[in-house]
Amino acid sequence: MKIVRMFCIALLCCLAVPAVFTYAQATQAVPGDTYNHLMTIVEKEIVSAADAMPADKYNFAPTQGEFKGVRTFAGQVKHLAEANYEFFDGWNAPGTPVKEADIEKLTSKDDIMKALKDSYAYAHGALGTITAANAFTIEGSGEHKWTRGGMAAFCIAHSEDHYGQMVVYLRMNGIVPPASRQGGM
Repeated sequence: MKIVRMFCIALLCCLAVPAVFTYAQATQAVPGDTYNHLMTIVEKEIVSAADAMPADKYNFAPTQGEFKGVRTFAGQVKHLAEANYEFFDGWNAPGTPVKEADIEKLTSKDDIMKALKDSYAYAHGALGTITAANAFTIEGSGEHKWTRGGMAAFCIAHSEDHYGQMVVYLRMNGIVPPASRQGGM
């Protein structure tokens, strides 16, 4: 299953990067603006879903079925916050990256929500640095060695993957995600 998911994400990245540059050329937009537009859509879904879960349910994790060892809802949100910093490590993005260990220590919904929102602000700053001249510059090392454009696309896909998991947790608690409500996002 993980191989299928990784294949789908890789395919999305392969399709997204040319689409972003086609859109950017057609609208005279900077590639970073296009990635930021896409990230804003994802961010709204995720932040609204994270906000919709009541504080007393933040430690919810499914126990029925094939859910052994999954993250709690708070764990999903914290993971996204951590990943938004990790994806853009070394990009010299505006702002100060927060250490994963500092996010892991958070326990209250308010603190976790703040960390999530701050991480998206940092990610937006990083995405804003993508230009036509550096979009295919290699960043990172090892298995995290990608072009800036590819890493941006993967970050957005990663957020959507975890949004899907958050939606399952919300619905298991009888909560309709804000983006799915009539007149939603």
